[in-house]
Amino acid sequence: MSSDQPAAAPPTETGPSPDDTLQALDVDDSAYSADSAYTDDDYQSYATSLSSSARSFKWQHGRRFHAYREGAYNFPNDEREQDRLDLFHELFTMSLGGKLYLAPVEKIERVLDIGTGTGIWALEVGDQHPSCEVLANDLSPIQPTWVPPNVLFEVDDCEDEWPNRKPFDLIHGRYLAGSIQDWPALLRQCYSQTSKGGWVELQDLDLQNYSEDNSISPDNQVLKLYEVLLQGCEKIGRTASPGTHLRQWVEAAGFKNVHERVFKLPVGPWPRDPTMRQIGAMNLAQLLEGLEAFTLGLFTRVLNWSPDEVQVFLSKVRRDAFKKDVHMIHNL
Repeated sequence: MSSDQPAAAPPTETGPSPDDTLQALDVDDSAYSADSAYTDDDYQSYATSLSSSARSFKWQHGRRFHAYREGAYNFPNDEREQDRLDLFHELFTMSLGGKLYLAPVEKIERVLDIGTGTGIWALEVGDQHPSCEVLANDLSPIQPTWVPPNVLFEVDDCEDEWPNRKPFDLIHGRYLAGSIQDWPALLRQCYSQTSKGGWVELQDLDLQNYSEDNSISPDNQVLKLYEVLLQGCEKIGRTASPGTHLRQWVEAAGFKNVHERVFKLPVGPWPRDPTMRQIGAMNLAQLLEGLEAFTLGLFTRVLNWSPDEVQVFLSKVRRDAFKKDVHMIHNL
């Protein structure tokens, strides 16, 4: 890494070989048998939720949304969504070979986690590095109250102007899809507060779903879901699929020694490889749990769908998501 310029690392420096992960996935035809079934009980949240009694959250269509900078984030923050986000944390961590980050940070004294969500990533980093200061921010104060002394959570909008402060050895942003209005500006701020020899690591999605065996028909409603989701986010100036743009944005911000790797995320427990099968099962579980979270706020507020129209559409998405002969993949 350059000694006089901050470096940036989207997923990968260690962990599963990217060449291995991009090989075609073998299909396990017995994946949906009784012996290989999976249930929601397998995917319990690891984070503790804050009580909402002291917080001024907003409710719509039976889901709870943030109040600070209302409307800046169009997805819920209730316990159902927190459980899904924690499941996604496990999915990402497993995809990266059990690691929280892949950047080869030589010294790790200060870490910033932007858009921390439930805070589970920041908490685990704080546990792994007890002498490291971990600062994490989010629009929603949903993080646990009992935290390690080296972890601090702040309610903040990461797109606001950042205060002057000591630079960070690692700045981390994960699953910010649909959340950021001005990625180039955000990354310029990251650059300004990355220490010399420090790293920025971004882990996010490319929601262009595909199959390697042509098992997805063009009328598959999961494809339609992501198509409409992308349209809705673009309408409010945000992208739901930032993964393919990250390298361009990072380099434009001035970072050197930029690495980019791509990991496959199957949708469903159809891969033959045990690790990929578990990742696929978790990905399908988070997709099904997240359907209302993805759509109810965004589709009704931005695209002017009625709640009934959303629910009818989601029933079709669920039907197609469970099709055993469809071997869907998207990339991380």
